[in-house]
Amino acid sequence: MSNDVDLHPARIPGYHHEGPFAQRAELLDEKLFWMGHLYSCCGSGEAGRLLFGPGYAWVDHRAYWQRLWQRADWPAFTVPLAAGHRLHVVYRTVPEEAGVDYLVTHPSWARAELLARDDRHFMGPGLSWPELVAAADNGLPGGTTTNPHTRLLLLLPAFGDAAAPHEAVDRLAAALSSRLSLQDVDSLAEAMLEKQGLAGRVRWATTEDGGRTNDGRYSFRNPDNDFALPGDRLGRVSAALAL
Repeated sequence: MSNDVDLHPARIPGYHHEGPFAQRAELLDEKLFWMGHLYSCCGSGEAGRLLFGPGYAWVDHRAYWQRLWQRADWPAFTVPLAAGHRLHVVYRTVPEEAGVDYLVTHPSWARAELLARDDRHFMGPGLSWPELVAAADNGLPGGTTTNPHTRLLLLLPAFGDAAAPHEAVDRLAAALSSRLSLQDVDSLAEAMLEKQGLAGRVRWATTEDGGRTNDGRYSFRNPDNDFALPGDRLGRVSAALAL
């Protein structure tokens, strides 16, 4: 019981106390949810053409997302990490400020750390490919889902990594195939990893103390940015996401 309360908080410390947050696992079985969730990973180029395809029901798409953004609660999804850390994906259903936030938390922290923000003012990336895969594959119970494909797609909009390995295409294609009925998931996965959406193909580096940073223009994990997380908080984010 205590684990469920801890992993599925009604409030997230230091983050938008307006809430309330509500775990909405049922959304993960809806194709229209995934089409919208992955939109920023594709854009209007080749990846977007492959994701939506000709004859896509845009009327249904717009109606679905209008309903989602008008919800009184904030749909949320939790991915547990090692040592009590966890990642939260929160749909911020605030009029004129709607968006999706990617946060990492720990019970001992006074505030959540924002990794990425997927909205009209995108900020990110917050996850390298190894961090993304490690979070997807850890198998830890207590979150919204233990399915590694679902976890990978949930966290994908917060990802950006120029050094993603060749096998990343197969891994992403398998995840896409598990949730979307598409004709050419291999080409879609390749196109998504080529452009990497709004985050772009950033370069990651390891600091002397073992932390992980990147050179993304809009990333909170780029210490050269004026808005970057301070050094100590960068370190604890890296520790939370340690492989």
